[in-house]
Amino acid sequence: MIFDWPTLLQSLPLMALSLLTTLEVSLAGLGIGFVIGIGVCTLRLSPDPLLRRLGGAYIFVFRGVPLLVQLLFIYYFLPRVGLPNVSPLVAAVVGLALAAGAYIAEIFRGGFLAIPGGQLEAARLLGLSAWQILLRIKVPQAVRLTLPALLNEMILLIKASSLVSVVGLADLTRTAQNLAASNYLFLQTYLVLAAFYCLINIPLAFCGGALERRLQRGQA
Repeated sequence: MIFDWPTLLQSLPLMALSLLTTLEVSLAGLGIGFVIGIGVCTLRLSPDPLLRRLGGAYIFVFRGVPLLVQLLFIYYFLPRVGLPNVSPLVAAVVGLALAAGAYIAEIFRGGFLAIPGGQLEAARLLGLSAWQILLRIKVPQAVRLTLPALLNEMILLIKASSLVSVVGLADLTRTAQNLAASNYLFLQTYLVLAAFYCLINIPLAFCGGALERRLQRGQA
């Protein structure tokens, strides 16, 4: 029998519950990463060379080191240097947030650099302050330019959250691994796992495509 439907149906509630854990960890990592990304982007755009190098070093490290290695470092190494034991949930959220912050910082930096310089010069000639230019010109245009990329980063982060299973968090992937080890339906269980991830990411991908088309029509 290719699919043992009774066994698979019995496992669906447990996988649906673990899906909530995956979404919670992903959204928490994305929210904290958003704040980190704004801060690092500010450093990267600073006129101070030292601050620019500091922001660049952060991006170099957290984009260059695989997320799996970062998670293992946070969970296993930090307690060995005297820090308190890190729970799987905290390690997962911190790891995802630090990695997401590096990518979001570069997304925002690209959005700010894409704003035509003539608009900023015109705003200064009109007497707008630096704060007014930031809130009325830079931020609205940067958000509009980067929304599709930010949505794509959300999809990538949700897929990358499958790696948090290595620190023992009972997310969607870890639950599927445990179920497959108990019922020996490896192929069927992992197909259901893939379907759960598609259930999240395909609607997000459609929303991203629709948003990008709308922004293109608005620019036209």
